[in-house]
Amino acid sequence: MRTALSIVAVPLAILVVGIIHAGIESPIAGKYEILEPITEGALTVFPVVGQPVPGADNLLTLDEGLRSGEVIVTEQGSVTGLRRHRPGVWTETPPSTGNALVNQLTLVNNSKRPLILLAGEIVSGGKQDRIVGKDRIVAPESDVALGVFCVEPHRWNQTTQNFNPVPSAMAQPSVRQQAMAGQNQQAVWDQVAHARNAMKSSVPLAQMAIDASSSYAHAVEAAPVKREMEATVMPIEQRFFALGAHLRDRKALGVVVAVNGRIVWADVFANSALFNKYWPKLVRSYAAEAMSNSHTYYNPSKPDPHAFLYNLDAIRETSESEPGLFRNTQLSGNDFEAFLLTALLPGTGYNVHLTKMAKF
Repeated sequence: MRTALSIVAVPLAILVVGIIHAGIESPIAGKYEILEPITEGALTVFPVVGQPVPGADNLLTLDEGLRSGEVIVTEQGSVTGLRRHRPGVWTETPPSTGNALVNQLTLVNNSKRPLILLAGEIVSGGKQDRIVGKDRIVAPESDVALGVFCVEPHRWNQTTQNFNPVPSAMAQPSVRQQAMAGQNQQAVWDQVAHARNAMKSSVPLAQMAIDASSSYAHAVEAAPVKREMEATVMPIEQRFFALGAHLRDRKALGVVVAVNGRIVWADVFANSALFNKYWPKLVRSYAAEAMSNSHTYYNPSKPDPHAFLYNLDAIRETSESEPGLFRNTQLSGNDFEAFLLTALLPGTGYNVHLTKMAKF
């Protein structure tokens, strides 16, 4: 069944398909190799290497766009945007008179490059800090209604008109999961509260700083928390950098992530250039997960990252697409959720980003 939707006058199609377990070929079969793990404390990352896809370098990231001023994110109704009435023709639209919404922002991409957004990216400002709800690609010189989730539950007053990126910050996997798979604002708030409380327990010196606001971003940016996270992150980054220097034909494209011996997550990109742009914020989000769940998991058996990454044997598949831009496919299994962002821009058709998560 196909249902027509719209995001700022651009058609969006949703297709839900039930699929059978047996005989379904993995969309990533044979494409990657997983190297020996890098472990620091409770956190383990398994580097994923493979052949990069040419062309993905042209994608603009949210951090790049916000820093350059080419991308603007505001509360709904705070900025005049553009509307595409027919291909190649743009006209100004009057600003909305509607009120700001918790789960929707306005994003304007004034760049001539397509913009990639990843679920879990934090933007700070406006009336509340938010995270992007889904992976997607935004067309050049366009504006969209951006689905988001609040990660600052107790503030609803505007600090700045525009949103800005939080340096090297992305929501940790357990928060991202509630946004991506759960699509539930209360569940996101609950997970934010759990993460903040766990950080206070793990880093008692951070309690006063974390209690100063309800913001998840404020908690991970608190100086005592950052010091604890960097103690985990820096050795991993150093070993990862040394590994990359020895790779020749293959390139690091992503990682499989384990916390206390249990594999919980994977992020894999089309090429190393795109992965390297996200790596600093991703590895810190994994460290935050390890800090928040240091006593939650323990698996005495050796984790199998190959089985985790390649098993995409789903019982249900949901595909959402914006013609000519992207397709976002959700694969739901008995013990996992996976999301595959595919570029549909002219000359593409390749997978840009794969996210896979164990069901927490």
